[in-house]
Amino acid sequence: MLEAKKLVMRYDEKLALNELSFSVAPGEIFCLLGQNGAGKTTTINIFLGLIKPTFGDALINNTSIKENHSIKNFIAYIPEIVQLYGNLSGLENLDFFSRLAGFKYTEQELSKYLNKANLQPEAFKKKLNTYSKGMRQKVGIAIALAKNASYILMDEPTSGLDPKASVEFATVCKELSANGVGILMATHDIFNAVNIGSKIGIMREGTLVHQTETSKISAQELQDLYIKTI
Repeated sequence: MLEAKKLVMRYDEKLALNELSFSVAPGEIFCLLGQNGAGKTTTINIFLGLIKPTFGDALINNTSIKENHSIKNFIAYIPEIVQLYGNLSGLENLDFFSRLAGFKYTEQELSKYLNKANLQPEAFKKKLNTYSKGMRQKVGIAIALAKNASYILMDEPTSGLDPKASVEFATVCKELSANGVGILMATHDIFNAVNIGSKIGIMREGTLVHQTETSKISAQELQDLYIKTI
């Protein structure tokens, strides 16, 4: 279980998070919606251990990140723009970042992870500077898979993707979910939130003001609720 427990984050006089609480179970995809400045990225950064909350706690498998930094080994992060080495191939990038995480794989094993991320085989050995954003996202997902992450944190992962890449991304997320990987996704994309997510939370000014299961709301209903909320 990935869990936020009454997280408060204050920057001088600005309250970025106000007693934020939610949980993400194994295999669950929790989509956080909200305008810029609502606190989505701050929440992700707390789970990544990049910033410490003013109050409250972030837990992974019932262990506080503040108390045990090694617990971060259970998570992987996919930002809006995946930072990889353009002069290396997809296979070489995956090998490099896997080794950084303490894993050494054969080329066959690395190819297996790229296949699971739905990257086309003919791109495996091409340089990253020839990749589209969607292809880079797939290498990022492969890195998360190779790390054996229990949870993946994503910040605006569908931003800038064309419709075909968005559909492929949704397919990969659902496959990860079916294999027990929990996903926390910060997004502005209402359609993808309904299509991909199992639960949705709407944030405003650091507070989770609405939370629902996607099976209980349509994209139009969510859009109407989102507009009223912000």
